[in-house]
Amino acid sequence: MLKPELQCMDTFVEGMSTIVAAHQQSAAHYFADGSIEEACPPLKALLHIMKDGQYEGEGLDSPKLRALFTRESMLASDWYAERLQSQQTHDIAMWKTKVHYLENYLQRQTHSRVAKGLNIESRLTESKESLDTVSSKKYLKALVGTLGRQPIEGYVK
Repeated sequence: MLKPELQCMDTFVEGMSTIVAAHQQSAAHYFADGSIEEACPPLKALLHIMKDGQYEGEGLDSPKLRALFTRESMLASDWYAERLQSQQTHDIAMWKTKVHYLENYLQRQTHSRVAKGLNIESRLTESKESLDTVSSKKYLKALVGTLGRQPIEGYVK
């Protein structure tokens, strides 16, 4: 099996047919459960090829398809932009929660001495600055090159 040149042609063909069938079966699971829609562009194309033998009329030899695997193509994809937007949305929600919590903590008279000892006012100032930072377009640009965050419908946390 590791030296196909030593196999008879029938054995080689049977082995290749088994590999192709396994690819088709594995790829079919992504389509059956709908997770194909969450796959990054090159993986999505590869899964289509594994299942159907082509992607948008292109095969494995296609320069158009191979270009999907470049860094530039990934960074320019809608899939990636959605991940960065999801990350920013998540970060904004997280910092809003922190700011709200610290503001509520400072409003409680019973917590005033502890608040001073823990520097809650300076933490609140820092948290507001962080919220401003993650809310900016500059922050979204700073996320380029990171993995971002998987967009999840109806989920903000």
